Amino acid sequence: MSRPVVLQAASLLLGYPDQDWPGRLSTVRAALESSSGDRTGLLLRFCARVEGTDPLALAARYVATFDRSRRRCLYLTYYTDGDTRRRGTALARLKALYREHGWQPAEDELPDFLPLLLEFAARVPEAGTPLLTGHRPALELLRFALAAYRSPYEDVVEAVCRALPGPRPPSREAALRLARTGPPAETVGLLPYLPRSPHGPHQETSR
Repeated sequence: MSRPVVLQAASLLLGYPDQDWPGRLSTVRAALESSSGDRTGLLLRFCARVEGTDPLALAARYVATFDRSRRRCLYLTYYTDGDTRRRGTALARLKALYREHGWQPAEDELPDFLPLLLEFAARVPEAGTPLLTGHRPALELLRFALAAYRSPYEDVVEAVCRALPGPRPPSREAALRLARTGPPAETVGLLPYLPRSPHGPHQETSR
């Protein structure tokens, strides 16, 4: 299966399961079932694990998974820049890159939201693939955290990691060293950029 198809499918599966979720899931399964390979298998396994789950229950699981833990955050620059002023610069650069390639994501989401980056990489691979590869440490840290949480979403992030070129860090510790050694909790001047869940209060814990 081609990389853009994997990334687009992952973008749809990592989005919030709103009222369009059943149709989204059906679309992804239909696009994948004629393909083969390990990445396809991972995505289809995720689909099978969540198929038939009540949408409200799945939405609650999504919020618990991604919106209430720093370790499982879907905002990738958080892993490298934390709550610091430089994160604002990283977000501005992402917006500029999107504009440079004529791509305008929704205004109500931060530009480092993983489903947005995945969609961009699927539609503009010449710019999006290097962008995602540059965020590999964050992706791997997210994957390790999802595995520890025993979340089915690990399969989706694993499929993304396998779709990217280049070596992968062998452990969470190695990924953490590549990302950062622990950002200071500096929030002054960054309030407009901090991740806010559109699905409810953002209650971050260390879990």
